[in-house]
Amino acid sequence: MPPKARLFWPILVVWLLLDIVTKRWALDTLQPAGLPHEVLGEYLRWTLAFNRGAAMGMHLGEWSRPFFTVVGVVMLGVLYWLYRTTAPADRLRAAIIAFVMAGALGNLIERIRLGQITDFIDVGVGTIRFWTFNVADMGITCGAIALALVLGKEDAQTETGNRKQATG
Repeated sequence: MPPKARLFWPILVVWLLLDIVTKRWALDTLQPAGLPHEVLGEYLRWTLAFNRGAAMGMHLGEWSRPFFTVVGVVMLGVLYWLYRTTAPADRLRAAIIAFVMAGALGNLIERIRLGQITDFIDVGVGTIRFWTFNVADMGITCGAIALALVLGKEDAQTETGNRKQATG
């Protein structure tokens, strides 16, 4: 098993299970929806919310579920391709892809199963609140930012190498 796989698969499975378990906990514990439960005062609260659209409230009406389901499947295909094309020793890139894939899978499973995404992590101060999110969203968002940085660095290194070859 290549080094990237020894990191990729455990992260993907653990993050996906963490997402599934925490969403189930939120559904079982945080009723009724919309009622905040303070964790760290007003800064961090558990507040059950449901999202029928996509990140940050993007919504396409009755087309949200099929559209975002197809987008999720396509993104999983792209992420799988990125993983397959990752060098066997590139454990950082593989780990980042695992977080994004686990998040995408977690939300896709719930979108297909329930027609909506369960969110419950509520961060903010007073009436200034961030969008309510879940563990899958953390993997997707943080992973996508990290992946963009890693891929950008790879592009910069490739460009520098191409310039050296052209002038050398």
